[in-house]
Amino acid sequence: MRGPTIIDIAREANVGVATVDRVLNDRGGVRIALAERIIKAAKKLKYRDRRSGPHRGIIRIEVLLVQPELEIFYADLNTTFQRISATLDPTILVHRTFAREDDIAAVARHIAKPPLRRSGLIVLAPDHPKIAESIRQVRMSGVEVVQMLTGSAGDDVPYIGIDNYAAGRTAAYYMSRMLQGRRGTLLAMCHSGAYRAHRERIRGFSDYLTQHTNSDHSFDLVIFGHDDNLLSAERLTDALRDDDRVIGLYTVGAGREGIASVLKAHPVKIFWIGHALTQTTAKCLRSGLMDICIDGAQEAHARRSLDTVLRRLGLIEVDVSSAPVQFLTITAQNLSCSI
Repeated sequence: MRGPTIIDIAREANVGVATVDRVLNDRGGVRIALAERIIKAAKKLKYRDRRSGPHRGIIRIEVLLVQPELEIFYADLNTTFQRISATLDPTILVHRTFAREDDIAAVARHIAKPPLRRSGLIVLAPDHPKIAESIRQVRMSGVEVVQMLTGSAGDDVPYIGIDNYAAGRTAAYYMSRMLQGRRGTLLAMCHSGAYRAHRERIRGFSDYLTQHTNSDHSFDLVIFGHDDNLLSAERLTDALRDDDRVIGLYTVGAGREGIASVLKAHPVKIFWIGHALTQTTAKCLRSGLMDICIDGAQEAHARRSLDTVLRRLGLIEVDVSSAPVQFLTITAQNLSCSI
């Protein structure tokens, strides 16, 4: 059977043959939206022509990441997206944008009115009505949107992430078992409640402890560290000063360096479970300060987010799983030496 021709592409895209020829041969003079439609039609028909190679960036996907100060997690995630995007078709450009998480209005404006036209958007940002509304508006305009870490914009916007409630229950399971026989207080620390993922982790942690009542352990305090090293250290120091019976700490966000500095100076060993495997986390595991790290597998998050956008754009045909990303339980014993 003969392969598809530019006539077939023109028919599929509902444009003239000359317009298809201009796009595939990089002659210019075609609106971006129309060029995107032609490229999508060519991909759908499995049109193979090396002359379409110069059209790098015809289809743009933006990854919007908030940028807490000094948080390496987001830098690592940015690098992961950069690495994966280099393996994609040259007609697809993935560009990353950083925004300040404390400027909600600016984040919402950027989502609603970006400087460059885009076909897809991947968002990692706090839960906020303004941000959720901007995402819904962009989605209604035809842009395919995916949310990471939170899923507050509605059922039509896929959420890519782990089962955060299950992660919290898992942390409580390990902590209660490992501290069996020791009497004392358990603490939890999160950003501020601004992220649904953090709230779900804390809820899972609390529910497990409530359902598996142990008179030896009490849990009634959540510390808000705003993922900031200095503030996290200050708040944890205050909590330990107010309660000398603390034996366990579950941290669901960042601020790890500040937390580590406090635990290192504390005279009593505190069982620490944290999230996200970074260089700092690995160092804490090796030193024995952190006992368990629950890792969401950045590579899986990034790849599935991009695959979901590409599938919804019709650029790939394979089905993409909508199930939660499997999280990993890391200790010093199964920590890769490359981290």
